[in-house]
Amino acid sequence: MGVIAWLVLGALSGWIANKLMGKNSSTGLIDNIITGIIGSFIGGFVFNFFGAKTITGLNLHSIFVSVVGACILLWIINQIRK
Repeated sequence: MGVIAWLVLGALSGWIANKLMGKNSSTGLIDNIITGIIGSFIGGFVFNFFGAKTITGLNLHSIFVSVVGACILLWIINQIRK
């Protein structure tokens, strides 16, 4: 995947994860991109651990993996802040 695809995937999955976790009002575009890209790595690791295929490009499966990873990341951050 190219840099533009990573940015698009990160922005989209970070935004979706922030909506799901109820944090969208406190984040901006850069935060969504960073959350989504780090979430892609976390989601890829988790899905690879369970034997599922990971991020393969800019498609629905990759967005799902990235959103799951971003939700895990946001949950961890919320636990640390408490």
